[in-house]
Amino acid sequence: MSLDVTLTRLAPQEVYWRNITHNLGKMADAAGIYKHLWRPDEIGVTHARQLIEPLKEGLALLKSDPERFSAFDAPNGWGRYENFVEFVRDYLKACEANPDATVTVSR
Repeated sequence: MSLDVTLTRLAPQEVYWRNITHNLGKMADAAGIYKHLWRPDEIGVTHARQLIEPLKEGLALLKSDPERFSAFDAPNGWGRYENFVEFVRDYLKACEANPDATVTVSR
């Protein structure tokens, strides 16, 4: 017979991080996902699972009309349609892979 004793501490572990320019805010708004990306706290989003459907819908809308959304490209080149589509696609994949992850933004 024996006794096993274990102490375990759960520490937050970052599973995804990405940065994107604020210059894409108007494009995000036109795609219906501005608050989901920049201000999730204001709409009650706390976990990645809550972003999956909105990001899917926003990404589909972005891809459905590149010409419309390219019109929101930043004149200085810092914030382009192609980069935003990639950002949303990658963020969606991360949310799907980590649905229980806590969402935190810094703006």
